[in-house]
Amino acid sequence: MKILAIDTALNATSACLLDAGGDAPLAEETLVMERGHAEALLPMIERVMAHDEYGFESLERVAVTVGPGSFTGLRVGIAAARAIGLACSIPVVGVSTLAALAAPLILEQRPGIVGVAIDARHGCVYFAAFGPDGRALLEPRIVPTREAARALGAGPARLAGSGAEILAMEAASAGLEVEVAEESSVPDILFVARLGLLADPHAAPARPLYLKEPDVTLRAARAG
Repeated sequence: MKILAIDTALNATSACLLDAGGDAPLAEETLVMERGHAEALLPMIERVMAHDEYGFESLERVAVTVGPGSFTGLRVGIAAARAIGLACSIPVVGVSTLAALAAPLILEQRPGIVGVAIDARHGCVYFAAFGPDGRALLEPRIVPTREAARALGAGPARLAGSGAEILAMEAASAGLEVEVAEESSVPDILFVARLGLLADPHAAPARPLYLKEPDVTLRAARAG
């Protein structure tokens, strides 16, 4: 099975073409960016798919990160994934951004909890926790950083994500043994593809997982 994986949830735009029979991707590309995902994604997908002689006809599945993440970024990636799935008549599956960040640490098969935290601002993080076997201990949620630290239990714990450093400081102040993974602020697109291969299309829809309302201020309507 060949799968195209897409990630625009955080501060990067990524695409990967993976054959289920191989360990290495047929092609992958990542561009770190805070804005401009919409402009970067489609040309990137075209470049990645150009590495397969049959192009989009060879695809059997699309995977896309569904959040948590930025509202704009999630909409861009999910819309592109759905469009490709519809055009190619293939399933589209959603992959949690937190699960994708946790996957490399879980693969190491070391003892202890794997915690993933994405900075949600205002003293909060998007958070999920996994056992060393990959079993979800806490489903994705938005919580104060202190509450996330308490959820790590007695430790040890390994942390990933853009909120890992601040979570580690909170956990260390409580006497917990924690370790922060390097270069883990955005998902490795290869792991998005691998998780997409494992996902059940009926149980993992490509639907945005926002976890909080957008940070916008509505202007009060003027009296006429």
